[in-house]
Amino acid sequence: MSLVQRLEVRQGQALVMTPQLLQAIKLLQLSQLDLAAYVEAELERNPLLERAEPEPTGAGEAAEPAYVEDGAGDGFETAEPDSWLSNELNPSRGEIEGDFDTRLDNVFPDDAPLQAREIGGGDMLSLTPPPYGSSGGSFDAEAPDFEATLTAETSLRDHLAGQLDLATRNPMERLIGGFLIDAVDEAGYLRETVEGVAERLGAEPETVARVLTLVQAFDPPGVAARDLAECLTIQLRERDRFDPAMQALVSRLDLVAKRDFAGLRRLCGVDDEDLVDMLGEIRRLDPKPGRAFGSHAAEVLIPDVFVRAASDGSWLVELNSEALPRVLVNQSYYARVVRGANADGDKAFLSEALQNANWLTRSLEQRARTILKVATEIVRQQDGFFVYGVTHLRPLNLKTVAEAIGMHESTVSRVTSNKAIGTSRGTLEMKYFFTAAIPGAAGAAAHSSEAVRHRIKQLVDGETPNDVLSDDALVQKLRGEGVDIARRTVAKYRESLRIPSSIERRREHFAHGSGHHAALALR
Repeated sequence: MSLVQRLEVRQGQALVMTPQLLQAIKLLQLSQLDLAAYVEAELERNPLLERAEPEPTGAGEAAEPAYVEDGAGDGFETAEPDSWLSNELNPSRGEIEGDFDTRLDNVFPDDAPLQAREIGGGDMLSLTPPPYGSSGGSFDAEAPDFEATLTAETSLRDHLAGQLDLATRNPMERLIGGFLIDAVDEAGYLRETVEGVAERLGAEPETVARVLTLVQAFDPPGVAARDLAECLTIQLRERDRFDPAMQALVSRLDLVAKRDFAGLRRLCGVDDEDLVDMLGEIRRLDPKPGRAFGSHAAEVLIPDVFVRAASDGSWLVELNSEALPRVLVNQSYYARVVRGANADGDKAFLSEALQNANWLTRSLEQRARTILKVATEIVRQQDGFFVYGVTHLRPLNLKTVAEAIGMHESTVSRVTSNKAIGTSRGTLEMKYFFTAAIPGAAGAAAHSSEAVRHRIKQLVDGETPNDVLSDDALVQKLRGEGVDIARRTVAKYRESLRIPSSIERRREHFAHGSGHHAALALR
């Protein structure tokens, strides 16, 4: 067999991941905060990009949402074939999966201007998002300076450091105390050992322990504790409630979590009434004493899409305009600067900046359209949830949505990551609507796992002290309702809902039935 060198020409198709395609894919899966940071970086990097200037909108210009009607079959149909969710304006499978070309007109065809149209009872809705800073009917150009009204929040470290300055003048104790305070986390617990601190500072462990006792006497009570038991002990000592019985109770918090009231009575040597009082005392303590200082405000989940009911029973799906970044390409600035550019490098830079700016604006528009298209299909598939609640949530996977809208499954996965839908039942992540299917009994239709979890919680909430439902009993009740489910699945769902076992619930019901208010376990 001889080896011969020769040239061959072959024709084939291959996926080429151009920088523009990578950018479009990356933007799809970004959350609102990440997208805002990305756009901000592009605004600083590209001189041809600028934020959209506020523009007054007239009464006839309103945002046009995707329109879904109640009808026969699955309960929904798209409103008009020429809406902006039509096939001509939607991203094709090739555009999303990578059938991109470096030419802009091949990837994003020229879209006709979006026209406002009348929906339902004559309401005019516009796709043009409101300008930044717009409010009510005010036309004031200046927005209020909120930064001028902000005040600094006292952190836990500053609060403890101020007390340390008043508690001791010894330089060594101040050094050790400052190190211990720095090792206290946001919940108020010390995350360093006495031996570790002594070794790092070159001090005696007895000295570190003495300073730790000093810090543990600071406000808030229980701060700088090394575990939950020590945190409760410090608070009980301050209240002068740390007697031998309470000491025994704190030493076995595992029995409190298990609601083993009989074992706690034997351990503490008290009767039912005293045990209930002791558990009530424990409940009134703060297991996280540091959370009141310098705590960050809870982050609110901002929806990317809104779903609201129309007067005729249909559903309106629209983008949250406040969450959309608004950038423009300054063509006039480009034309003015490129005329004065003499060096080839300057012209190449401006040409690349213009191409990148156009790609970013088109990619942002493509991202918004794709999100709205996926959200519309989710509403179509889960119409029962929006009408009746979680009990009518249907089994749904990414493949079903992808096939319905003509996209790849990976694209739907990227779109639904870190995105939320605002509904009348609250703001929910898009991933919430994708649930596994649990087969129905005797050939019945499949059930959503989330709906089954909700039904288990309802059954447990409705049980009586004399009829506490075991996992086997829950299986039988669910099978009687047409849900074919295994016992281990019921146990898994019950544990995910943080519902105690039937034995622990029976103990709690027994304590309540005796006329006492048993304390719940610390969480």
